[in-house]
Amino acid sequence: MAGALQLAAPSVVLVVLLYSVTLAYPANERMTYGALSLALLGLSATFPTLFAAFFSGPLADRYDRGVLMRAVNLASVLATVALVADLIYAPATHIAMPGLAGFYIPLWLLLLYPAWAAIAVTTTMFRPPYNTSVAHLVGTRDLGLANGAIYASAAGASTAVTIAAGVLLTVGSAVYALGIAFVLFFVTQVALVLVDVDLSVRRRTRPHSVWREARAGYAFLLRRRGLLQITVLALFVNLFAAIALVELGLYIATWLGLLSGFWYGTMIAASTSGVAAGFLAISHIRFEHRAGRLIIFLTFLLGASLLGLGLVRSIWFALPIYFVYGMVSGMIVNIFLSVVQATVPDEMMGRVFSADEVGSYALIPLGQVVGGVLVLVVHVQGSFLLAGGAILGFAVLMFVSFTSLRRLGYEARASPETEALTH
Repeated sequence: MAGALQLAAPSVVLVVLLYSVTLAYPANERMTYGALSLALLGLSATFPTLFAAFFSGPLADRYDRGVLMRAVNLASVLATVALVADLIYAPATHIAMPGLAGFYIPLWLLLLYPAWAAIAVTTTMFRPPYNTSVAHLVGTRDLGLANGAIYASAAGASTAVTIAAGVLLTVGSAVYALGIAFVLFFVTQVALVLVDVDLSVRRRTRPHSVWREARAGYAFLLRRRGLLQITVLALFVNLFAAIALVELGLYIATWLGLLSGFWYGTMIAASTSGVAAGFLAISHIRFEHRAGRLIIFLTFLLGASLLGLGLVRSIWFALPIYFVYGMVSGMIVNIFLSVVQATVPDEMMGRVFSADEVGSYALIPLGQVVGGVLVLVVHVQGSFLLAGGAILGFAVLMFVSFTSLRRLGYEARASPETEALTH
């Protein structure tokens, strides 16, 4: 329960912030100042997240993972309180910004950025100790089912609470909607305090400095070509997905013509419910021996989904397409988590997870900046068409040239022992 709620809470915060940033400007400024402010919202969290991802793995491989999860979730609680305080007091001063002529950001909006960065950082630091803990509890044969149940529960909870947040944004205020996130983080903290399982690291070597252990994680990843190629895949896909999805609020408000907060929550709920369906569906498929080939095929579908969003102008078409996007994403993540948990030693697992996150996030800042500027040139539709087409093309390239990824898989075992089939 703790993991599901902690993973669901940031989606509520994101709905509130997308809605608040988009409507912070008059209608005639949303395609310019609003677009750039949305890009800066994403950018504000990216560099802190990269820093946190770099160190989260070594920390998860050195210290009790239960203690780490409680500490970072408490920080999430405090960051949510800061967001609520900012929206309540809402200082009205406007801050002039460099770049586009006349570009400004209201002070209350500018203060949202560091609090959002703190939530993104704590969520990032929560994932490595949480994901590594799963391998303590189940055998490799059941990893897909375990990950499916955990993340489907998280996505299901996220779907419910994002819809609730959208409703509150429509009939109430952003402060009430953020109250949902606070409750989720708070209940998570209580649940983590009540956990009575040994989550300490099973090490065969003595700890070194955090920096040295982080480098050892990257060296391990470089030796495992299949896992390395997944990281390259995530880097490229996240770059182009960021180009499009950083402007999701603008896509809904201008391309689909819907300004109600309800539709913001509903769109994100469609994606997160798709994630839940994807985690559950793939967990009932014996993917262990063909994990890499499935990832390549699913990447193709991911690009097709973004392309589809750029081709429709009705919310009733956009919702099922975004559901498919989420479902495919959930399938890919479940496969990746299971492969790492099955094939990487426990004392190295946190660092592999964090190294993958660093690689995955490395180009997101560029994608967010490009997305904010690109929408000024080719508009919202063009950014979705470009992103989807690029991912489709990369999926074809992977199939042709990523030999190690095509062979990636592992042997399903009943006990929680790890043994790699492929390297």
